[in-house]
Amino acid sequence: MLNILNCFFRSPWYWLTMIVAGVAMEGVALYYQYVLNYGPCVLCIHVRIWVLAFILLGVLGLLCHNSRPLSILISLLTVVAAVGLTERSWMTFAIERNLIEGSCTMGTGLPDWFALDRWLPAIFEPWELCGWTPELMFGITMAEALLVTSALAVIGTLLATLALYKKH
Repeated sequence: MLNILNCFFRSPWYWLTMIVAGVAMEGVALYYQYVLNYGPCVLCIHVRIWVLAFILLGVLGLLCHNSRPLSILISLLTVVAAVGLTERSWMTFAIERNLIEGSCTMGTGLPDWFALDRWLPAIFEPWELCGWTPELMFGITMAEALLVTSALAVIGTLLATLALYKKH
């Protein structure tokens, strides 16, 4: 089983899976925003940015999968993205469940050199204040699903990095 996982993490399929998962997550977010009219909050926008990082890293990983040093570097960056995604997911979940005192403003807090909210407002502009997320299915909220997904991403990216680092 470990050999199968090791082969998968070293293959282009790993990076392609990351791209497809990221695009699917962005698609679900945009479906909830534009079809079901659930506007994103600032934390949701931050989550979208981390997911975009996964997509871009997946593309880079796919292009550089034959270079072990580049694959390891890109894989380490995916761990960073997974940790960032987990932190934003935790904040979203914790605010939703009143585990922490907090709310957010309508500003994304992005610097001028990375103003995605102005460059691509259809995707990265917040519409709502933080506090709740819509139910996806079976009573599971988007914040709960994000928290589980991001935790799995941390585990998966760590395993992939270890598999890439380990010699054949």
